[in-house]
Amino acid sequence: MDIGVIDWAIIVAFFVISLLIGLFSAKTAGTSAKEFFLSGRNMPWWLLGVSMVATTFSADTPNLVTDLVRKNGVAGNWAWWAFLLTGMLTVFVYAKLWRRSEVTTDLEFYELRYSGKGAAFLRAFRAIYLGVFFNVVIMATVSLAAIKIGGVMLGLTPVETLLISSVVTVIYSSIGGLKGVLLTDFFQFFVAIAGSFGAAYFILNMPEIGGLNNLLAHENVADKLDFLPDFSDPNVYIPLFIMPIAIQWWATWYPGAEPGGGGYIAQRMLAAKDEKNAIGATLFFNIAHYALRPWPWIIVALASLIIYPNISDMQTAFPHIPVDKMGDDLAYSAMLTFLPSGMVGLVLASLMAAVMSTLSTHLNWGSSYIVNDFYLRFLKPEASDKELVAVGRISTVGLMVLSAFLALALSSALSAFNILLQIGAGTGLIFILRWFWWRINAYTEISAMAISFVVAIFFEVINPKVNWILIPENQAYLKLVYSVTITTIGWLIVTFVTQPEKDEVLLSFYRKVTPAAFGWKKVLDRYPNEQQEIGQLPKEIGLMLVGTVMVYAALFATGFFIYGNMMGGTIATVVALAGGAVVIKSWKNLN
Repeated sequence: MDIGVIDWAIIVAFFVISLLIGLFSAKTAGTSAKEFFLSGRNMPWWLLGVSMVATTFSADTPNLVTDLVRKNGVAGNWAWWAFLLTGMLTVFVYAKLWRRSEVTTDLEFYELRYSGKGAAFLRAFRAIYLGVFFNVVIMATVSLAAIKIGGVMLGLTPVETLLISSVVTVIYSSIGGLKGVLLTDFFQFFVAIAGSFGAAYFILNMPEIGGLNNLLAHENVADKLDFLPDFSDPNVYIPLFIMPIAIQWWATWYPGAEPGGGGYIAQRMLAAKDEKNAIGATLFFNIAHYALRPWPWIIVALASLIIYPNISDMQTAFPHIPVDKMGDDLAYSAMLTFLPSGMVGLVLASLMAAVMSTLSTHLNWGSSYIVNDFYLRFLKPEASDKELVAVGRISTVGLMVLSAFLALALSSALSAFNILLQIGAGTGLIFILRWFWWRINAYTEISAMAISFVVAIFFEVINPKVNWILIPENQAYLKLVYSVTITTIGWLIVTFVTQPEKDEVLLSFYRKVTPAAFGWKKVLDRYPNEQQEIGQLPKEIGLMLVGTVMVYAALFATGFFIYGNMMGGTIATVVALAGGAVVIKSWKNLN
């Protein structure tokens, strides 16, 4: 690419500002572990919400969207659009419950809700399993996207790209703590948004594309524009739409879209000033994540079908890219090489922002598990705040190094996405029910983790070799159905054959969090003087559905207007506004 002086000036300015924000936050971040990981529990909804959006605005996300669109058209995005249902459930049901729990991490929840060795094992195991293993995999997919961007746009080797993208991120994440991450995310969010919208605009006006109308009418694009898949072919609509909407959103665990909230989303809610700010942050996140951001990526993905209709076309254009890194997801970066000077700097800065905002959050979140839920809880309970912050900073560097090595071995963001979904299949329902059903215990969660992992290994590693269970190539979605079914039956059996938690543990949790009493009555009825919180669960679930329709309507309204369907866009806009009015009217009572 022809990168001019103005481009380098933008890139250098971006790095300098990011570092300065980290230095600004360093003084307060080092005062205590809670300050380092929760920023004093005093953060406003808008800062937390933007941080959530910036974190999920990863550099691998437009790559993933491009992969989905090139393979399955716009409708392929239901693989992640369906997680809006999870997000809205978190907004209206779980955000306030998390804030009431007052835990430092979502793993600390285990010893609030459960007791004994089972709870301690869950906390310790998941601190390493999620904080290190899962976290490193997620960061590796982000780093893989950085490798592809660096290789295509700058001609960098994978190692050179990883060194450049990780050093600055590690510096401001390790010295600034969560506050540094939040403030940097806020700055990087606007850089990333400007870059993605600007890139889509310039690519649309390339002579080879010829504007929006020519793009939509092109033979390579015209059959990929539908919002919904072809319902005449079950091998198309079942995996692309039915599975995500009917099963995936509630049954699987995926970072950033955990059923019931969890991970760095829970971390943001726990850092909020109060319940109202926790709810507001997650609502803003879900609106921006699903309704605001996808279309620039989709437009670039569709345009890539004209310039690079086949992977072989990209191989010809970029012969220096390793064969194992070549795939449909590379098309997004390939399209950005056509941008003019000036715009190149902004887009490169926006992609760096996308990489760094995600990495910084995962580094802080993962190190919070290592420090709070493993080191402090099991290795050195008497550790001082100064020591805990030091361990947090060391673990931040260690996580980055591990993810960089794994990134060098990965080839596709989509393949990593599918593997993670498979490993978490069947566990999601527990995360939804454990707040509202007294019978769930620590062994419920332990068995679900073990079963889902074994089943995933069977279907992803063993079965392809021995073929004990025949799964046609065009029905690969059956793996998810089998995994969810086997795991769910397994943990339900374990739940009913093991002893429930002791009443004093259950009552302590109930009094602190005060969920709706529907699933707690068998315990509460044994104590006539115990106040039973009726709650607003039916109304909250209704608002979840209204909020979901509202965001989908806003998403499709934008699409209709882009397609030139003014009637469809107008109707979808009216539906979105009506849903927004219902949510606003109910907001006061909800809080």
